[in-house]
Amino acid sequence: MPKMVRKSDLPQKICAACQKPFAWRKKWAKDWENVRYCSDRCRRAR
Repeated sequence: MPKMVRKSDLPQKICAACQKPFAWRKKWAKDWENVRYCSDRCRRAR
């Protein structure tokens, strides 16, 4: 069985728009260094 990773163990960043912490997501795996916003809404509101 694969080892489960808890969300609290994932890397986190602070959103540049809303200043709230957000966790790593699989869809950001290739581009995690360049991710600045937690959502499309924050990215549009920058």
